[in-house]
Amino acid sequence: MGIRLENVGIAVRDLEAAISFFTDLGLTVLGRDTVRGEWTDTAVGLDGNHANIAMLQTPDGLGRLELFEYIHPAAIESEPTRPNEIGMHRVAFSVDDIDEALATAAKHGCHPLRGVATYQDVYKLTYVRGPSGILVMLAEALRKD
Repeated sequence: MGIRLENVGIAVRDLEAAISFFTDLGLTVLGRDTVRGEWTDTAVGLDGNHANIAMLQTPDGLGRLELFEYIHPAAIESEPTRPNEIGMHRVAFSVDDIDEALATAAKHGCHPLRGVATYQDVYKLTYVRGPSGILVMLAEALRKD
């Protein structure tokens, strides 16, 4: 059986703010839509499912995020995920320049949870709290080979 990762779906409070954050980091919007109807009720498992969605892609074309903002049923607010909680954890991106990526994130009010760390002289990395409380890891390879 063949398998490949298609995308990671993230429910957001404000679709425009989330799109702005991720496109400023370098992703591009592949498409946007409003979904509803029997097919989406069946696929998602929610009666009356109705959402605005956007599909974003990384510059290398390999990674995709599907962002969705629920119209119905109403979105349920929850506490932002903590790094040690079980379940969906974070989305991670390799960046060419972590300082530049952090400056971009800061324009959206998103800052490292604690600071920037160095892992075995291989990566500089940090977690930031992105839009809608999403944990986003940014990592810069220190060896450019």
